[in-house]
Parts: sequence; structure tokens; C-alpha cells
Amino acid sequence: MPHASRSGLRLMHVHAHPDDESSKGAASTARYVAEGVDVHVVTCTGGERGSVLNPNMDRPDVLANITEIRRREMEEARDILQVTQDWLGFVDSGWPEGDPKPPLPEGCFALQDVDHAAEPLVRLMRSFRPHVVTTYDENGGYPHPDHIQCHNVSVAAFAAAGDPDRYPDAGEPWQPLKLYYHHSFNRPRTLAIHEAMLAAGLDSPYAERLEKWEADPKHDARITTKVPCADFFEARDRALLAHATQIDPDGPWFAIPLVIQQEAWPTEDYELVVSHVESSTPEDDLFAGIPPQ
Repeated sequence: MPHASRSGLRLMHVHAHPDDESSKGAASTARYVAEGVDVHVVTCTGGERGSVLNPNMDRPDVLANITEIRRREMEEARDILQVTQDWLGFVDSGWPEGDPKPPLPEGCFALQDVDHAAEPLVRLMRSFRPHVVTTYDENGGYPHPDHIQCHNVSVAAFAAAGDPDRYPDAGEPWQPLKLYYHHSFNRPRTLAIHEAMLAAGLDSPYAERLEKWEADPKHDARITTKVPCADFFEARDRALLAHATQIDPDGPWFAIPLVIQQEAWPTEDYELVVSHVESSTPEDDLFAGIPPQ
């Protein structure tokens, strides 16, 4: 049953591509929806240049219709998570490969002027009026050009949304109260799940990754907020599977039994970056310090 005090609270996630809303923060999204929070996802690009990462979907008919298919996948995931969603309308930049890397495609999201690209997001912030906004850190979570640009645009829009002198034609000013960065894929979490797999006598898919992943306690210390949401990992997984072109059901995403994930690391993790309310860290709630609406 929704928690009465959550009614009227609004949360906005800003993501680079369709599927990011399901791979980052989806369990906490599902938890907040169940508690009565209004959650809105903004998807900056259509994922038009994304690779097909599920071998079962690597077919000519899929590749020829990838834009439409990814849009349908997003609609299915949106319905599973019970969120509303808008497309910001920019074109996927793709993942540049090679040495040296080739220039990014003309007109893509990552090459947009940040002030220009922030305008439609400011407009959405002013119409939806979120109390909390989440996005990626300055490295994009990983250095995809669209993730880094998503960070740039989100931070700019968060700062501008409440300023009546900025984007005066984009609606009545609204200042979101808190800004967070996602830190779901952190090394301590990966190590905890890896060790839990070994303790259960199972092979861990993270062994090779952890060997190459140097510990960075300073970066890990950036996590301020751990949202308990283990009861909603199953909803997260269903939303992930809706993105069939991107998620291999037989791949590493699903190599860890749900019960091990729930016991080893029952939270999704965030960094509080800006707060216009008093909220001491560490926190266990994105809405800590925000009064009931």
C-alpha cells in the first residue's frame, strides 16, 4: 500500500538511452512508486546507434528497425515500472571505437551546445516539478559520450529550472530540492556479490572484472545514500528484460541468483550532490529532509 506521506512527492530520473532507466535505479524507482511517489523518466536519446547486445535479437529485421523497436521496449519497461516518461528528442551519439577514435556523428546529442540541450529539460522540470532529480556523475557512470552529456545537461537544467531569468519561455520557474548521481555499479557492491557467490559454491561472473578494477576508496566514499529496495529487484529485472535488444537473459546480468543479490547488497546507491533542504548524510532515502506534500 502506498505510504500516505509519499503522496505528492515527485522524482525525476534523467537518462541517456532507453534501458538506462531499468539498469540504474529501477528497484528504488519501483519502491517509490509503490509508496505513492510520482516518478517521471526523461530519456535524452532514442538509442538509435546502440548495438544489439542480445545474441537472440541480432537479426537483420531488428537492426533495420532498431529505433522503433527500442521505443517499444521503452514503453514496455515504462509500464512495468509504472512511471511516466518523455523523450528529450536528441539522437544517440553511438560508442566511438578505434584508435584514434573517430569523430562523433554530426548532430548527435553529445555535440549539442549544453545550454541549447538543457532547454527542453528545463521545460520538463518546470512542468513536472520534481522534488528530487537523479542523473550520472561527471564521468557518465561510464564514459559514453551520451552519458557524459546527460550529466552536463542535467546539472545545467537543475541549476536553471528555478531561475526566472533563465529560459523565460520554458514555463513557470521550479527549483528541485535535491540532485543525486547514480552509483549503482560500485566496486564494494560488486565485490560483496562476488564473495557471496563464492561462499554459496557458485561461479562468479565478476572475477575477471574485479582483477582489473583497482580499488578507489575516495570514489567509493562519494556514496551518501543507500536506498533499501531488495523487495523490488524482481520488478527491476522484468523492466530490464523488456529491453530485449540490450539485455541477454543468459548473460551476466542474470547470472546472480536474486536471493544472493538481496542478501549481499540490498540497496541502490546514490551521491547527494546538491540539496536545498537540510539532510544529514549518510541517508537511506532520496526524499530525506523533504517535508510531506
